[in-house]
Amino acid sequence: MMTELLLDLLLVVSLLLTALCALLAQDLFRAVVMFMAFGLLMALAWVRLQAPDIALAEAALGAGLTGVLLLDAVSHFRQSDSGAGSGESS
Repeated sequence: MMTELLLDLLLVVSLLLTALCALLAQDLFRAVVMFMAFGLLMALAWVRLQAPDIALAEAALGAGLTGVLLLDAVSHFRQSDSGAGSGESS
C-alpha cells in the first residue's frame, strides 16, 4: 500500500516537472521531447487509474503520432529559418 502511494506521488511529481520543462524550454526540439515524455508518463498514469484503453490511445496519439508530427514541424521550421538567414528568398 505504501509503495503504491509512493509510486503515485512520484508519477504526479514527474508529470508536473515534465509539463513545466516542456512549457519553459527555450529550444523547440527540447520542448517537443518533453511533450513526448509527458505523453508517456500520462499513459502510465492512465494505467494506474485502471484505464488501459485510454492509456493506449494516449501513448499512440499523445506521445507517438503527435510527437513525430511536431518533430517534423520543428525540422521544417529549422530548415526555413536557416534558409532565411543566408539571404535566400522563398
